Amino acid sequence: MSAPESAAPDSAAPDSTAAAGSGLEEQRLLIRRARKEMLRRRPDRREVGVEPPIRVMARIVQELQDECAARRFDPAATRLEIVNRTLGDVNVRLITECEGDEGGPQDYRTLGDELGIALPGEDLNGYTASGKRYQWLREQMTEAERQLVDSGYDPRVYDLQSIGNPLLRGLLAEDMRQWGLTTTAEHVALGLGATDCLDKVLRGLAYLARRRDEPPGAVLFPAPGFNMPELQAAAYGYRLHMAPTRAEGGFKLTGPLLSRHLEENPDVNVVYLTVTNNPTTFAYTPEELAEIQDVVRRLAQRGRRVHVLADLAYLGTGRPEEDRARMHSLTSATDVADLMIYVSSFSKTHTLTGDRFGWVVFGETEFARAMRMSWMNSVSSLPAEWQLRFMAYHALFRENPRLIERIRDLYRLRRSRLRRQLDRFDKEHHLFERVYLDDDATIYNWSKLRKGEDCFSVLEKTGIAGIPGSAFGYSDDYIRFSVGILPVELD
Repeated sequence: MSAPESAAPDSAAPDSTAAAGSGLEEQRLLIRRARKEMLRRRPDRREVGVEPPIRVMARIVQELQDECAARRFDPAATRLEIVNRTLGDVNVRLITECEGDEGGPQDYRTLGDELGIALPGEDLNGYTASGKRYQWLREQMTEAERQLVDSGYDPRVYDLQSIGNPLLRGLLAEDMRQWGLTTTAEHVALGLGATDCLDKVLRGLAYLARRRDEPPGAVLFPAPGFNMPELQAAAYGYRLHMAPTRAEGGFKLTGPLLSRHLEENPDVNVVYLTVTNNPTTFAYTPEELAEIQDVVRRLAQRGRRVHVLADLAYLGTGRPEEDRARMHSLTSATDVADLMIYVSSFSKTHTLTGDRFGWVVFGETEFARAMRMSWMNSVSSLPAEWQLRFMAYHALFRENPRLIERIRDLYRLRRSRLRRQLDRFDKEHHLFERVYLDDDATIYNWSKLRKGEDCFSVLEKTGIAGIPGSAFGYSDDYIRFSVGILPVELD
C-alpha cells in the first residue's frame, strides 16, 4: 500500500477568498471536491510503501486537513467532511453526545469531569467542568502515598523488583479473584499500558529460553489481529507464525485450527489471543476459550509447554455478564494455570489511554518471579507519581462503578450510529459487501468492502479514513473504523 502525493490547488480549485465567503453546505461540497482532487494524485495502489498502513492513512488525513486550512475552509465543514477513524483512543474532551441522543437521557459530555480529566472550569462542548474530581484524584494520590509509606514501601526510592508497589498489585490481584483466579500480589506486575506489558512478557520469555540455551521459538498470531506484539516478538528473535482465521467462524482461532498449526509448527511456544478482538469486534465465547485451553492441555500432557498470552485490553467494553463468563472459562482450568498470562489495561475500557495504566497477571507464582528479570532489565523502577495516580484511579472506579457503565453506553451508542452512517453511505456509493455487527464490545467497526473498493476509495467518497485489513495481517477487502476519538455526526 502506498500513500498519495500531497495535492496542490489546480486551476479548477476554488481560491481562498471564495472558500472563506461560502456557506457551510457550499463549503462541504467544495471540500468533497478538494478531497477527490488530492486522492486522484495518489501513485499506483499496487505499490507497497515502506510505511505501515495506519501511518499512511493518518498522514493522508493530516494532509487533507492541512489543504483545507490552506484554502481557508470553515473548520466546522472540514470536521464533517474529513473524519479520522484510524486511531482507537477515546478523547473525552471531544465528546458532544448529550440529552436526547439514542439510548436514553444521557449527557456524555460530563464524562471528562467525572473521570477527573477535565480541568476546573474547562469548557467541554458547552458543559463547564467543576474540576472536583480532578482535585479529588490529587488528594487521593496523597492518601495513597501515606498508605504506602506506612506499610513500609517508599515509592520515592529505587524499587529493586521493578514490578510496582505491593498494595496496588494486591488490589489488582483481588480484582482478578472475582473471575475465579487464585492470585496474590506475587502474581502481578505493573506496566506502562498493555503494550508495554506485552513487550516485557515477550522479552522475559525470550530471556528464559536463552538461559536454557534454546532459541526463543515462535509466536502464533491469529489474523486479523492487533499487530504491535508482532513487531515486539520480531525484535526479540521470535519467528512470527500467522494463523489466518475465517469470516464464517467470526474471525476466531478455533481449537482444531490451533491444534493443526501447533502440530505442524513445533517451535511455536506462545499463542497471542485477544479475548475481545481488535479489529474484528468479535469476542470469544466460554466454549471457544475452553477449546483452546484443551489444545494447550493435551500438549502439556505430552511434555510440550505452550503459553497463552491473553490480551484483555477490551474486556469491560462489552456486556458484563458475558465478560464474566469468558473470564471464568479462562481462569477455571487450574491444571494449565502455569501456562496462562493475562494482560490488562485501563486504556480502552476506562478511556485513560494517555495515563498508561497496565498490568500482567501470571497464573503461577514461580513463573511470575522468574519473569521479573524482564522488568528489572527494562524500566528498572516504575515512576512514583504514575503508581500513585494508578492507585487513585483504581479507588475511583471501585467507588463509582457506574462510570464504567456510562463508558460502555457511550461506546454502544457510537458503534450503533457508525453502522447507521455506513449503511447510509453504502446506499449512496455501494461500498460494502457487508457491514458487520459486533459482539457489543470494543470501539471499532469491521466491515467487508465490495470488489474494486479500498480504503482510498472509501475516503474519497465519504471523507472517512479507516485502516485496511493488511494492517492486521489480513486482506484489504476489509476495513476497520474506530469510534474512539470523534463522535459520529449524523446529518
